[in-house]
Amino acid sequence: MSTIALELNPFSLMMEPERVLQTMERSQQLRGLRRHKLHPLDKPLIPYTSEALASRAAYDEEIDAQDRKAQASAFLLN
Repeated sequence: MSTIALELNPFSLMMEPERVLQTMERSQQLRGLRRHKLHPLDKPLIPYTSEALASRAAYDEEIDAQDRKAQASAFLLN
């Protein structure tokens, strides 16, 4: 009973990495998993046009200008 409790205790497993590997090898659930490799997307699904990039840059600049204006007015009030 105590060996089963130690195998299932995550804190005891953290202190003994070799027991983690042994437990993983004995696990029916882990052996039953399907294995496949996932790849991150290298490119966006929809390519951005130069107009869309320019529009986004203009919007970002507008937001940044508002932030700078708010910071300047807060600085002047103090």
